[in-house]
This record gives sequence, structure tokens and C-alpha cells, in this order.
Amino acid sequence: MDADVVVVGHGLAGLVATAELADAGRRVLVVDQEPRSGIGGQAHWSFGGLFFVDSPEQRRMGISDSHELALADWMGSAGFDRPEDHWPREWAQAYVDFAAGEKRSWLHQQGMRFFPLVGWAERGDGTADGHGNSVPRFHITWGTGPGVVAPFAERVAAAEQAGLVTFAHRHRVDELLVDGGAVTGVRGVVLAPDDHPRGESTNRDPVGDFELRAPAVVVASGGIGANHDLVRAAWPPRLGEPPRRMVTGVPAHVDGRMIAITEQAGARVINRDRMWHYVEGVRNWDPIWPGHGIRILPGPSSIWLDATGRRLPAPLFPGYDTLGTLAHLRRTGHDHSWFVTNRTIAGKEFALSGSEQNADLTGRSVRAVARRPVTPVPPSVQAFLDKGVDWVQADSLDELVARMGELREEGEPELDVETVRHEVLARDAQVGNPFSKDAQLAAMAVAGRYRGDRLSKRAYPPHPITDPARGPLVAVKLHILSRKTLGGFETDLSARVLGHDGEPIRGLYAAGEAAGFGGGGVHGYRALEGTFLGGCIFSGRTAGRAIAGELAD
Repeated sequence: MDADVVVVGHGLAGLVATAELADAGRRVLVVDQEPRSGIGGQAHWSFGGLFFVDSPEQRRMGISDSHELALADWMGSAGFDRPEDHWPREWAQAYVDFAAGEKRSWLHQQGMRFFPLVGWAERGDGTADGHGNSVPRFHITWGTGPGVVAPFAERVAAAEQAGLVTFAHRHRVDELLVDGGAVTGVRGVVLAPDDHPRGESTNRDPVGDFELRAPAVVVASGGIGANHDLVRAAWPPRLGEPPRRMVTGVPAHVDGRMIAITEQAGARVINRDRMWHYVEGVRNWDPIWPGHGIRILPGPSSIWLDATGRRLPAPLFPGYDTLGTLAHLRRTGHDHSWFVTNRTIAGKEFALSGSEQNADLTGRSVRAVARRPVTPVPPSVQAFLDKGVDWVQADSLDELVARMGELREEGEPELDVETVRHEVLARDAQVGNPFSKDAQLAAMAVAGRYRGDRLSKRAYPPHPITDPARGPLVAVKLHILSRKTLGGFETDLSARVLGHDGEPIRGLYAAGEAAGFGGGGVHGYRALEGTFLGGCIFSGRTAGRAIAGELAD
């Protein structure tokens, strides 16, 4: 045997599993097709949001949360309704227990720290028992994605120094070895060296073969987000027709190759049609990977128009219901939509996803972060205003719509200035009315009562979008941003991969996005945000501890 365990994938889930195995004294061989510079995978590029329940940060912000409320929100969002949802439901219960229990203290003990203002993501679909977070739960890690990866990368590096962990970078797995119904190793090709920086596409030139054997294999290879063909093939009818044009929210190596390879070894994939893609994507003016898109994390004030210039119906407001908005927009038959706002709202309420878009938080600069609420427009947002191909500015609605029209691509509808004018001015006319019947303004009032949104200016005081003092006007063309696979390999609560007979495949485990973040789809149909990184951590920890226990027996 070459090791006690082979871990396929050096992203967050793989690192966590490796760290836990090494702590138990197991010899681990980590295999990945990318170079060493890519350790941490796509988690490195994340905003670093984590889902905690009844945390010290929440209590300091006056938020009353509980395990019971979080579980009700999770189950209302997940909407589990299939026979194969047995293990996803079990994982959901276990994950909420973790998030309301030892998760924060365990991460804190490893050196992770969290921004004191708790964000309020996925505010919901407007129903009491349906999708959404009833209270703010989005905790930003100090250091963003790199800050999430660091404790586990450091534990693994120490284990590597101690001789317990070996990396096989630029090793592409093409086959799982199966002997007597058990997975006993991996086989594939060695790829040519490549010194491209993290995130950039690397070569796929074979220079040799390899075969590695171990009593256990963990597949932690991620999802399909960079492979638009696989995304479209899995696209469910409930979300309308798959988009013709998308931008890509993950590096090119998130290609889904290991899913089919693992299926060939007998693994069962469930909930393949459940996915999580954002509708606020913009093309990166300074791309790192092909088709690189950035998500706008909006506050509640911008008006959202479809491709024809009509306002989205309540409660499809910025920041409320990602998949509900996606399904509505797909029914329009167009691949894009628009935020119409002004420079003040964009400067105060727009945040951008990604560690590289948040240099102050990523660099742990207290001074720079403290300046955010008083800075008219953060540098990262200003860069998109100046250079982003999807962003236009103007001093009047007529001029703004004309510039929006200049972004029109083949097959897209022409915007009618009177339609846009009607939608914007109808909204603005309700701003000064204390009895406003506009549902978005009512939602903005709720957001304004949350201390965290007031302090951060994420819910800026309501005012007419067309107020000249807040100008110029801003329009942003929004694209669908491919991101997460919610389904995956069906696993039991020991992260063992199940076959089509419902029994565990000996020697085969899965963690992270490849396992639907646990069980084959811990989120069900919808996520509450801050739960993807946490799902990688929890499922990776579960896999590592379970294998260590199994090998000890």
C-alpha cells in the first residue's frame, strides 16, 4: 500500500479530511490535477462566509437565534420531498446541530476569527415557513476565503513535515481501482509541470502514468460549475430553459470529471438536478480564469428589472431569494437582467464576492475595513464603475437607457425608455409615503431596523433613485453566474459512498461539493448561504474521523 488513505482533491474538504486523518496518525496521499499553488481550491476565492447559530457576534448585534429556528429555516428552504432525501435530511439535522454547537468554538480554537457585523443573506421568499434566513447568520471570516483555508492548510503542512502527508500534484485521476467490490486506489496520468498562478487554467499535457493504492479513497473533487455543458445537461425544467450565456464563478479546474469516474466504480449520484447559480453576475474586468464572473452582493434598495425593463415582482428583491429569482428570469426567455440604481446606493450597498475583491478583509486591515461605511465608493466597486463592461452611468434616465441599449447583444430585446421610466418613477414616488404600498420599500424598512445593516450602510436610508444629489444614475447588466452543485454522491453519516443497492461501497468516501456537501444534497433545493464552506468543513471532518476510526478497528 502507498498510504492508508488517498484523498482526491486538495480543496477545503480534502484538506480538512487530510488534517483529521493525519491527527489520527494515518498516512495520507493527496492527489490533485492542479499544481501546489492551487491548495485550497475554490474556497480560496470565496468571501469566507460561514453559517453560525446563536453566535456571540449575533448576540452582540441584538439577534435572537436558536437551533430550533435555524432548523426550521433550513428545512423550509430545503423542501426535501424525495425518497432519496433520507440521507440529505439526516446530514441537514447533523449540520445544524454542528452550526449551533461546536462549530464556531472548534474553528476559533484553530485561530479563525470573524467580522463582528453579521450579514443577512437570503432574506427569503416572503413566507413564514418557506425559504430564507429569519435572522442574520452570515459570518464573514477575518481573512475571507484564505482565512478559512489557512488553519487546515497549516495543519496539513505540519503533517507533511512530519512525514504523514504526501502531495501528488499534477496527478489527474482517470479511474478508481476496484477489487472484490472494494475501492483500493486510483489510477491516472501525470501532467506536465505548470507554473501558472493560482486560479489560471493549467495545461493537460500527459507526461506519464501512475497507480496508487490505499485501503480507503476520499473523493473531494468539487462540482461542475466551470463545465457549462454539464450544468446545462443537469438543468431542471422547474428553473426554465438553461441559459445560452453564463459567466463562470469558479476556476476551470472545477470540471466535474471525478463524478463520472466515481460513478463507474459503482457510486450513486442523487439530486443531480439541484443546483445553485447566482443571478447577479457581472463580467470581471480583470479576469483570472476563462469567463470569470463576479457576483454583486446587493443591499435591498436597487430596483431590479428584467431584460425588457419590467420590474421583478415581489418578493424578488436584491438579496432575498436566489433561485426564486433565477426561475422567474428564466421564464422571461432572456439570459440577463438589470440593476438600476445610483452611485450612492452602489457605493454603500454593493459588495462583491471573492477574496480578491475584498482586499481589506482578506488582508485583515482594521483601518481599511473601518473606513467602509464612510467611503463613498469602495475601490473594488469603483473599479467596476470605471472599467466593468456591464456597468453604465448617466445623469438622466433617457441617457441611462440609451447606454444600456449599447450593451445589447444579438437576440436580446431592445429596452423602451418609457417602460424603464415608469418602473423607476413609480418606485420613487412611494419613497416619501409612510404608508407606502411598495413591498420593496417595506422590506427596506425591515432591513433598516437591523443594527448591522445600519452601521455598515448595507441598508442605506431610502431615497429616490433619481435624486440628482445621489447621482449619477447607474445600471448594471446582470448575468447568470454558474457556481454550485447541490446534489452529489449519496453518503451515509460516516461519509461512506453508497452504491445503487443502498449499501456502502467498501473503501470509498466522499466529502464537499462532490457529495452535495453531505449525503448527496444537504441543502435540498435551496441554500441559506454561508453553508457551502461550512459543508466542506463538516463533511471533510466527518470523512476524516470516520476513516480514522474504521482503520483503527
